[in-house]
Amino acid sequence: MRTVELVCSPGLDAAIRTVWSRLAAARLPSLARNIHPTNRPHLTLAAVDEFPVGVEHRLAELFDAALPVPVTLDRVVVLDGSAPLVWLVRPTPALTALHAAVWDALAEADGQRPWHAPGAWVPHLSLALRFRDADLRLARAVTGGQRPTGSFDAARSYDGTDRTVTPLPRPSV
Repeated sequence: MRTVELVCSPGLDAAIRTVWSRLAAARLPSLARNIHPTNRPHLTLAAVDEFPVGVEHRLAELFDAALPVPVTLDRVVVLDGSAPLVWLVRPTPALTALHAAVWDALAEADGQRPWHAPGAWVPHLSLALRFRDADLRLARAVTGGQRPTGSFDAARSYDGTDRTVTPLPRPSV
């Protein structure tokens, strides 16, 4: 599986990591416990089995033109289905347009995950996986009711087969 993700600006990244740490300190599930080097706050725009030939170049052009995208976080919720604890992202016209453009670029890709499709996508930053609704009140207290702001200032792709990330666009050599 290959993803297309937006990466948080340093201040927003720090705010999310602080909440990860607070959740862990409160003995709640938290992504702070995931020590893999690729683990960082991000917004997933799409996931597919493999990228079609040439799509990384098209994605890089999109991100070069669109980033940074300002962002404001909304409320903390437990998503239905897989039950992750997430911080919802307020969808702006710029973010929604970028998401749609990424989906257009991936139109020929196999294995598109329907929960990321325009119209079904719930933009969010994950705080914990497999979270219980019963702990939501405590989790909201831990986050302190904040509505952090920042931007998505970079993009990357995660390769689930070898657990590596590739910047989009790739840094110049």
